[in-house]
Formats: sequence, C-alpha cells, structure tokens
Amino acid sequence: MKSTPVGRWLPAFLLLALIWGNSFFFIKVAVGALHPLQVSFGRMAIGAATLLVALALSRRALPRDPRLWAHFQVASVVLTTLPFTLFAYGEQYVSSVVAAIWNATTPLCTLAFTLLLRAEKPSASRMAGLGLGFAGVMVVLGVWQPLSGGELGGSLACFGAALCYGVGGSYMGRFITGRRSEAPVVLAAGQLLSGTLQLAVITPLAGVALVDLSAPPAVWWSMLALGGLGTGIAYLLLYWVQVRAGVTTTSTVTYLLPVFAVVSGVVVLGESLAWNQPAGAVVILVAIAMTQGLLRPVRRRVPEAAPPASSRVET
Repeated sequence: MKSTPVGRWLPAFLLLALIWGNSFFFIKVAVGALHPLQVSFGRMAIGAATLLVALALSRRALPRDPRLWAHFQVASVVLTTLPFTLFAYGEQYVSSVVAAIWNATTPLCTLAFTLLLRAEKPSASRMAGLGLGFAGVMVVLGVWQPLSGGELGGSLACFGAALCYGVGGSYMGRFITGRRSEAPVVLAAGQLLSGTLQLAVITPLAGVALVDLSAPPAVWWSMLALGGLGTGIAYLLLYWVQVRAGVTTTSTVTYLLPVFAVVSGVVVLGESLAWNQPAGAVVILVAIAMTQGLLRPVRRRVPEAAPPASSRVET
C-alpha cells in the first residue's frame, strides 16, 4: 500500500480519538437504564442511519458484490456486534476510564493478527512502540492491585472486546479497506447495516426488547451521541484513516482514548483517578510517537579520520 503523508490523515485520526474517547462516557450513561444488547443495537442502528444519510448526500450507492457483503458479515461480528455488547456489559462493573484503558490494548491484538495474516510488515520501531504502549497500559491499570467480583468480570469483558477489535482490524485491512473502488462511506455503511441486522435477530432471541421506551431522556441523548458520532461518523473516519495509514497505525488511535475518557469520566461522571493512570498515559503517548516514527535514536556522526601523512599528495 502506498504511503500517505502523516499530515493528510492525522487530523481525522485525532478526531476519531476524541469521538471514541468520549463514547465510553455515553455507554456508561446508557447502561444505567438499558440492557447491554439494547445499547449495542441502538448505537448500531443510529450509526447505520447516519451513514445512509451520508450516502444519499454524496449520491453513492451500497455495494452489490455479494462477496463483499459476506466480508461485512464477518467483520461486523468482531468489530461491532461482539465488542459493542462486551463493552456495554463491562461498563456495568467498571468505570468508563478503565474500559477505555482496556481498549488501548487493541493495537497489540491487531499487530498479532496482522502478522498472522501477513497483511502488513511492521518495522522494528513500530513493534518497540507497541511493546512500550502495552507497558503503559499495565501501569494505567495498576496490575499490582487485585481485581475482584464484578470488576474482574467487567475488565475481562472489555479486554475481550479489544481482542475482537484486533481480529476485526486485521480482517478488515485484508478483505475490505483494500478495495480502492469503494469509498470509505460505502464500506462503513455496509458494515454497520450488517451489524444492525445481526443484533436485530440476536437481541429478541435473547429475550430482550430492541427498544426500551421507558428510558429517561438523558439515556436517549447519550444513545444519539453514541450512535451518530461514536458509531456512524467514527466508522466513516476509521475506514478513511485505515485506507491511508494502514491497519496497525490506525489501531494505535486506541492509545489516545484513555486521555479523552479521563476528562469526561472524571470531570462529568465523578469517577476516581489514581496517580498511576496519568503516569501510564504519558508512557502511552511516547509509544504512539515511536510507532509513528517520530522518535528515533540520534546517531552521532563520526568524523572521518585524516589520511596518514605518507598518503597525502603534496601540491
């Protein structure tokens, strides 16, 4: 894949981090009144509707290739249906900040599956940056502190969602975003429509109503923000960036999510913030710079030795 200058995709990358970082806040508000499956279906349906409007405005049509729709179904399972539900379940027991931090392990999972599929060939500096990022995530989590009860189950659910993103990112990079003939909005709309259909079947089978009309207004405002921005616009940005920056680079957006999640979680929801969380966030930011090749070791230039006197030419 031809390299695209960082300046071309970096603004969209940062906007995606801002939107997704605050999505954990909206999930936390929504699961206060809705079942995790209702949160997943609602955000997916609203996101799909948002992208259908974008398709109509751009005068584009959904793809007709049945093989591409089959890939959408697979990608939807591991990129939306499962992880959206797991994060909603997990945030019943852990804070929005902790959920975002678990999400930051996604690049490690993405790199592992990308290597297995041989979709990309990560450089040594990128792999070192991913390793440092993992260490930063461990610091933020405070792995030396024991987890118990629902907090442990919630954390495992969030980590399971990150694993799904790792599989899905690699799959999407190999079978979907490589199709230059389709615009990002078309690919994003196809995936979200597939995921909406999946949850429209799974949710009633699980004995859960698709929509709970008794939910308070604050929950519905959160769902609109989660679906319209955190799912619809965010997935459009995801496809756009991934086409230009690649799977592994795009997955590092999750390293920034805890930074934005801390602001909304602590300031608005009143969640606690321990010393190790901002310390680990600094390590994560350094890791991002390494994966992007912004931090390179300085090589000292050794001056050339003067030739021996016997070899000098007198003039």
